[in-house]
Amino acid sequence: DQGIVEPAVLDAFKCIPRHYFVPDPALSSRAYDDIPLPIGHHQTVSQPYIVGLMTKMVLRGASRLGRVLEIGTGSGYQTAVLSCLADKVYTIERIGALLDSARERLLAMGILNVEYRHGDGYLGWPGRGPFDVILLTSAPPQIPFPLLQQLALKGRLVGPVGTKHQQRLVIADRTSDGFKESRGEAVRFVPMLRETV
Repeated sequence: DQGIVEPAVLDAFKCIPRHYFVPDPALSSRAYDDIPLPIGHHQTVSQPYIVGLMTKMVLRGASRLGRVLEIGTGSGYQTAVLSCLADKVYTIERIGALLDSARERLLAMGILNVEYRHGDGYLGWPGRGPFDVILLTSAPPQIPFPLLQQLALKGRLVGPVGTKHQQRLVIADRTSDGFKESRGEAVRFVPMLRETV
């Protein structure tokens, strides 16, 4: 558990089997190893520890989340974990084939509180905001301003920020005075790209 002991996070992990989100049958035996695994299109499903850590960071000791925006659906693993904890998850993916597969996977699991969008994550989803939580699953060089604009008052953004070789998890909390930013541990995520395919 590497220090992730929050009951809500652990319960979400128990109800979401990670092997459903590893599309390559040759890798299914490694689905529960604490490593990122390829999901196609030069993308990965994050290691379970990082999914748990980021989920813990957005929960802030609460047991439920309100409206969550996820940038980077990928295989849908983080999406599914968030769906166990949130009233509604809005997820954006720039790669259409990944989005379609994730949607099919989550619907087959009976997960119905997720709305999907094929698009540019830098822009967020203005028509659905403001969001209580925004979670990035790929790393921009800095937090895109449109995402900060879509964060509700007292909302929190969590995600990797930095270059391909030097990234840290960043927390940005929206306060009545603006934004309070703090940096966490070093991580390595795929870079956030803008073009849709």
